[in-house]
Amino acid sequence: MPAPSALAVLSEPVLVTPAGPWDTVRRELAEHASVVLYARLGDWLPESRPQEQDSAADAEADSALAPLLGRDFERYRGMTNQDVRARFLASRLLLKYAAGAVLEARPADIDLAYKPGGRPYLRGCDQVDISLSHTADLLVVGVTRRGWIGVDAELESRRLEGSAVERQICTPHETELISRIEQRRRNSTLVRLWTLKEAYSKAIGQGLRFRFTEFGFAPGARRMQVLRPDGTPGAGDEWSFRTWTVAGDYTVSVALFDFGFGDTADIAAQTMLDEGMVDALLREARRAENHRRTTG
Repeated sequence: MPAPSALAVLSEPVLVTPAGPWDTVRRELAEHASVVLYARLGDWLPESRPQEQDSAADAEADSALAPLLGRDFERYRGMTNQDVRARFLASRLLLKYAAGAVLEARPADIDLAYKPGGRPYLRGCDQVDISLSHTADLLVVGVTRRGWIGVDAELESRRLEGSAVERQICTPHETELISRIEQRRRNSTLVRLWTLKEAYSKAIGQGLRFRFTEFGFAPGARRMQVLRPDGTPGAGDEWSFRTWTVAGDYTVSVALFDFGFGDTADIAAQTMLDEGMVDALLREARRAENHRRTTG
């Protein structure tokens, strides 16, 4: 059974730009097997150009982004809403730079793919799990080699108390516990619950498809764990959770599921081939050998 304190040693989220500090990210992952990064949207966008610039400049910028975005490039080009377009670009660049740092590979060589619910993953690198969240001008990425990870971020000032959203967040047990909390702390408690539930849902690959009234947490508990709607334990010690205040204005939560297989120390890209890729390479090698024999 994994130690209940799997996340207890996880350090504060690391602020990153394209320039780094990637050595710090690699060190955090080496020490804790998981790391959470955050970034400002503007730090991950190309410098804005005057609107009167000709299309040649746009074409030049696109040619530089195409190898970085890979499969996502056509999706990016098809976006017409500038805010959505900017957030998509910045978040994918952050994911690729982060994965490149921990896998010791170029960002352009990272192959991002998406599961049916939209959850990103690293194609061919099953030993590393990633998660992405963004809100306002904050981007957050979680990386782990322990198992599954989910991250979520929300503005601390978001008003949830008394809203329709509150009724969609809380189990009966949570509603009862929150009613006992002093009034001034209730909204921040709800924001924390919201991010914890989002992070957990992302970690299990469900996102918003999982009804938040079907599972809960105990606000104010020393150690967070998943609870059933009636407040009884709903998950074991393989799950760990943590919440921080980031950049002064944001609540960021992480959920981590530890497979219990120990630390996967060697995650360089050249040693991260999954079984499917290894099988494909072996088949290709056999075909090449058969071809050599029949034509040699």
